[in-house]
Amino acid sequence: QVQLVESGGGLVQAGGSLRLSCAASGSVFSIVAMGWYRQAPGKQRELVASITRDGIPTSGPSVTGRFTISRDNAKNTTYLQMNSLKPEDTAVYYCYVDALLRSGFRYDYWGQGTQVTVSL
Repeated sequence: QVQLVESGGGLVQAGGSLRLSCAASGSVFSIVAMGWYRQAPGKQRELVASITRDGIPTSGPSVTGRFTISRDNAKNTTYLQMNSLKPEDTAVYYCYVDALLRSGFRYDYWGQGTQVTVSL
C-alpha cells in the first residue's frame, strides 16, 4: 500500500508561480514513475507531467515550457514547478505513482488532489 501526500496548491494571479509536492510512503517493490494529472470542472482528467525513476520527464502539450517536473528518489517525492500560470491552468491536480508491487504487478496510486486556482 502507498500513501501520497500532496501540498503546494493555492490561489495565484496569472503569470505567477506555484510549486506542488507529492511525497509517497508505504511498501512497494519500486516506484516506476511519478507524476501529475489535473481535472478542471466539466473536463476530462489530463496528464500534466510525469517522470520515470531514471529522471526522464514527459509533459502535456499545454504546459510544456512552463511546468517542470522533478523527483527525489531518496525521498520518494516528486515536485511540479509551475511558472507563467494561466487561468486555464485552474484545476484540481492529482499526484500519482506507478508502482511495481512485490507480486510483479503494476498498480497506480492516487493522491487526494490539491486545488490550483489562477486568477486574472
